Amino acid sequence: MIAALPSSLIAAIPFALAAGLVSFVSPCVLPLVPGYVAFMGGAVGAGDVRRRRGRALAGAFLFVLGFTIVFVSTGALFGELGNHLQHNRGVSIFFGLVTIVLGLFFAGWLPVRWLQRERRSHHLPSATLLGAVALGFLFGLGWTPCIGPTLASIEGLAASTSGSTALRGSMLALFYCFGLGIPFVLFAVAGEWATTTSQWLRRHQRILAVSGGVMLIIIGLLEVTGLWAHFITWLQVHYPSSPSSI
Repeated sequence: MIAALPSSLIAAIPFALAAGLVSFVSPCVLPLVPGYVAFMGGAVGAGDVRRRRGRALAGAFLFVLGFTIVFVSTGALFGELGNHLQHNRGVSIFFGLVTIVLGLFFAGWLPVRWLQRERRSHHLPSATLLGAVALGFLFGLGWTPCIGPTLASIEGLAASTSGSTALRGSMLALFYCFGLGIPFVLFAVAGEWATTTSQWLRRHQRILAVSGGVMLIIIGLLEVTGLWAHFITWLQVHYPSSPSSI
């Protein structure tokens, strides 16, 4: 399936997955993990270990589905925007510069208050499997400003890449959601490991934030310098993808 995707989309997928993982360890998402685990514990309810684990896995996937609906929708909008802009150097330079600035913010080299703040919601859905979808949807809406730098960098990449369409933008956002969602799924079913890992991530949060910021800056530089467009052209020449309407 991957091999049948356009070269520009295949090249951007690793960046989308990495951006999702980076978003998970951001200063206002990682602190949500204990509350998220507690919510999933309530949604799982009583029963034997096998049944609880199955419900925990289902609840985690439904939570991820909730914010995926939000982010894939915005990805489609950016993809369609790129389609109407008919890709040019000015678009790449603009989105590249924006991504560089966002990377500086994310790394903490240009401090901004809403990236450093822990966010907590005081109005949570009921702790049920259906409530997990609602919680994920609320997370997607309420925490977009917080994870904006990484999400915007991927959506900007979708909009500034040649051949951009709403479908390609939504697919790139989907892979971003995979990167963000996999840790949530693991934390829902991992039990004690989740607590230990969360503590380790919080101790190394500064290093992780700087690493994520550097990644965003690299993406921006690739767009500004035109190296990303040259790379995509090279891929299309040497590894042409199958004809596709994507």
